[in-house]
Amino acid sequence: MSDLRRNYLRKRSPNFNLFVVIVLLVIFGIIFLSSASSVISFQEYGDSRYMFLKQVVGIVMGFGLMGAFYKIDVRYWKRIAFPLMVVSLVALVAVLIPHLGVEHGGAKRWIDIGPIQLQPSEFLKFSTIIYLASLFEKKGQDVRDAINGLLPFVGLIVVMAALVMAQPDLGTLIVIVAIAGSMYFVSGAKASHLLGIGITGLAGLGILVKVSPYRMQRFLVFLNPSAYTNHAVGYQTQQALIAIGSGGLIGRGFGQSLQKYRYLPEASTDSIFAIIGEERGLIGTVGICLLFAAFGFIGYQIAKNTKDVYTRLIAVGITSWIVFQAVLNICAALSLVPLTGVTLPFISFGGTSIVLTIASCGILLNISSNTGERTTNENNFGGRRNRRPRYAATGRR
Repeated sequence: MSDLRRNYLRKRSPNFNLFVVIVLLVIFGIIFLSSASSVISFQEYGDSRYMFLKQVVGIVMGFGLMGAFYKIDVRYWKRIAFPLMVVSLVALVAVLIPHLGVEHGGAKRWIDIGPIQLQPSEFLKFSTIIYLASLFEKKGQDVRDAINGLLPFVGLIVVMAALVMAQPDLGTLIVIVAIAGSMYFVSGAKASHLLGIGITGLAGLGILVKVSPYRMQRFLVFLNPSAYTNHAVGYQTQQALIAIGSGGLIGRGFGQSLQKYRYLPEASTDSIFAIIGEERGLIGTVGICLLFAAFGFIGYQIAKNTKDVYTRLIAVGITSWIVFQAVLNICAALSLVPLTGVTLPFISFGGTSIVLTIASCGILLNISSNTGERTTNENNFGGRRNRRPRYAATGRR
């Protein structure tokens, strides 16, 4: 029996605490969604359970893929890293094709394939993690070189940014850049390169805000929410703050939200955290925040304890994806950052999002079951031997 076959069949023990956190987030998510989506589901589809049932289907698919991803040896993903990235970029282009891309709220972010709608930007998050882990592992210490390390990384980010902003979807771009940046940092990149990317990124973000009147208005609302109480752009922020504030300590009670009666826009997606605050109060919102904090702590511990560079980078990427997106969504609901339109992982309504988020955790569970293995010299699929970048094991800069 080949080494690869034995790798597939061996008995594994994944991180149980991580699995419990994931299950709790999904359970709380589907409970809160059943309330947050009931009104809009009834008004738009004639069934108050429509979005709830659709989310259940996505969750079942997600856990099915989680089981499959858990069983696949993590090094297998290196074989398909480049094709995954190519398919994701092509899908982003397909979104812009008339009659194929679906427009909602002034943005084209979905592909309509019969009864199924897919969101390519969610696939891009996943493929970015897989591809960059493979790229940085192959680069080794060359990742610190400006020509061989920095330029290919920046070039890829520019291509992805151009396609994502053609939709446009600034929130998704911010999440992808955060994922890529965290992986680049862990790979052993130079501090000067990271600083340069950070400054350039902030400048680029400022330009994107400046050239778009709508984004500029959102930024002004963030700076002074009270000045835009009667302004259309500030409406969602105001209603979210009202929902959270009216929940008090323990909330109005499950199903008792008033804001979900079409007062709060995107109550089942971008603004679901505000509904949680309204119905479950401070206790509910703090509980959700603690679960995401636990996910981040466990995820980064798994990455820290992994001896293989490639798997460490994947663990960092998946953990950063979920944690940063959750932080961005929650901060937007609390008006700590401008509204970005990103969803709350495991909780917000969204077929592609919930399926891929849960499925990706299967890879993280796989990595947790192999923590401590001496995989540095293993390579089941050919190619060169894994090389540990300078400082990658210790985190020193």
